[in-house]
Amino acid sequence: MAKVRIEFFGMARRYAGLESMELEANTTGEVLRLLVAACPKLNGTCIRDGELAAGWLLNLDGRQFTRSLHEPLSAGTSVLLMSNDVGG
Repeated sequence: MAKVRIEFFGMARRYAGLESMELEANTTGEVLRLLVAACPKLNGTCIRDGELAAGWLLNLDGRQFTRSLHEPLSAGTSVLLMSNDVGG
């Protein structure tokens, strides 16, 4: 498993109750599953049924936006959970 840093922006930060955390995950889908367990308020708001809820996306290392559950992650990847609305 790869240790990745999860950062929360805007409303995601409010729902999570923290700015960031570290998790061990190999894919974006694993990240979402672990986030629901670690931050239950994300379930039903940012994440629904194991997928990103409408209006939410992930950014990987500041370069790639995705909603895919199958993006591979490597150690040290920064994953930003954010709303796709202007201002997060």
